[in-house]
Amino acid sequence: MSEERESMEFDVLIVGGGPSGLAAAIRLKQLSPDLSVCLVEKGSEIGAHTLSGAVLEPRALDELLPDWRESPPDLATPVMDDRFMLLTETKAYKLPTPPQMHNHGNYVVSLGNVARWLGAKAEELGVEIYPGFAASETIIEDGQVRGVVAGVMGILKDGEKGPDYQPGMELRATYTIFAEGCRGSLTKKLFETYNLRADCQAQTFGIGIKELWEIPKEKHTPGLTWHSVGWPLKSDTYGGSFLYMFGENLVTIGFVVGLDYPNPWLSPFDEFQRFKQHPAVRPMLEGGKRVSYGARALNEGGFQSIPKLVFPGGLLIGDTAGFLNVPKIKGTHTAMKSGMVAAEAVAAALAVEERPPVLDAYPEALKASWVWPELEGVRNIRPGFSKFGFWGGMVNAALDTYIFRGKAPWTMAHHTDHDSLKKAAEAPRIAYPKPDGVISFDRLSSVFLSNTNHEENQPAHLVLRDPGKWLGENWQKYGSPESRYCPAGVYEAVGVEEGNPHLVINAQNCVHCKTCDIKDPAQNIDWCTPEGGGGPNYPGGM
Repeated sequence: MSEERESMEFDVLIVGGGPSGLAAAIRLKQLSPDLSVCLVEKGSEIGAHTLSGAVLEPRALDELLPDWRESPPDLATPVMDDRFMLLTETKAYKLPTPPQMHNHGNYVVSLGNVARWLGAKAEELGVEIYPGFAASETIIEDGQVRGVVAGVMGILKDGEKGPDYQPGMELRATYTIFAEGCRGSLTKKLFETYNLRADCQAQTFGIGIKELWEIPKEKHTPGLTWHSVGWPLKSDTYGGSFLYMFGENLVTIGFVVGLDYPNPWLSPFDEFQRFKQHPAVRPMLEGGKRVSYGARALNEGGFQSIPKLVFPGGLLIGDTAGFLNVPKIKGTHTAMKSGMVAAEAVAAALAVEERPPVLDAYPEALKASWVWPELEGVRNIRPGFSKFGFWGGMVNAALDTYIFRGKAPWTMAHHTDHDSLKKAAEAPRIAYPKPDGVISFDRLSSVFLSNTNHEENQPAHLVLRDPGKWLGENWQKYGSPESRYCPAGVYEAVGVEEGNPHLVINAQNCVHCKTCDIKDPAQNIDWCTPEGGGGPNYPGGM
């Protein structure tokens, strides 16, 4: 028998307070002010879990809030200078900026601040927003999504109910919009329940690691966007860097590594720290102070990996569906537009008596919008790097961009990331330099700057589906790759010297990047939602 809970009824429920969910909420209230719209967010506040090295293309924002420039989000800085660099170990060569990466008219922003700003706009319109309210279960009745259970708290580590136990609330709605971001815990179950990935290619992912710095004024060039490819990554690994200058002496710097990398000894975190020591990069940071740190996974599959977007009672929007334009290195504008289009379909359905359970009008309208041709036109660029390596991928990207102009008569395929690792014995070990504590740092001091916190006595939100698999699979075959791909020191192989290797999971360190859920070679790690408010608390600027 299911547990008795209080319930609340809404016309529309939105799960996730990032740009796509907030854009959907705002558009719903613009179209139908009398609709009851509720948005739940697992972070302690709107923006607490929002992370991106963000250059915002304002196309969707211009459509949603045309006068936004009159009172913009904090720290929004117009792009003034684009640079695209090829790095060797000691040199940096300026390359022509690919057309997709031209940023004229765009803005360097803190995406967390954009989310906070959108949240305020949504509340002004009457949207009910509940931060720190983690959705832990989807309510499905007679095959139809009816809402979610959110706000369950007070369960102890052993699974028993503690003295402060709260069963949570049933938040019910005619339509539920899922905007959980990359690898959402509820969404991945919906993929299975409704077989939403049956007619699309595998999703492929990257991990993005980011720091916020404050640098001396004389080194600061407001509106500079600086990207690099090449060193320190080998040619068989997709990735690159970003560095943006904005606000008052602020720099956001980060590194992205495609999670289809083959070498199990690779550490994305340490590649990032090594990158910052490059002779072209270190001088931009010297004399500055690191302010914050974070990491997140991103969907890189693009057009051919978009799943079915609708099912009875529900819709997928934003990065939970995978609308990132990888060559452009932008997804906020497409995510917001998907939320706006979904809101329009929902508002139209709620305006009639015969309300269809499956809103096919949403994907149809999205295909007719500018999102679809934008993603279709760059569909072959990311998989080209997986198929041909770095140099072959660059040639493929040039041919696809300049010769075929995005209209090649084929669509290249993706593969799943978790099965791309070589065995540890077949791959070269990587010796990373020790951090100097000035430009490069260790994991634990980095996690400290993310303000990550989880209630100590709650159940771990990172679970091995079969604990017995770790020794034979992860340790013996791959040398415990989770201890390297995790950017927060969550996973530790201990007892090695004593001949008793076993895995320790420091779940309290987790910054919710979800890389482990994606990259684990045995697909044995399950990331689920911790108690509401748990996780990082990224400050304004991140």
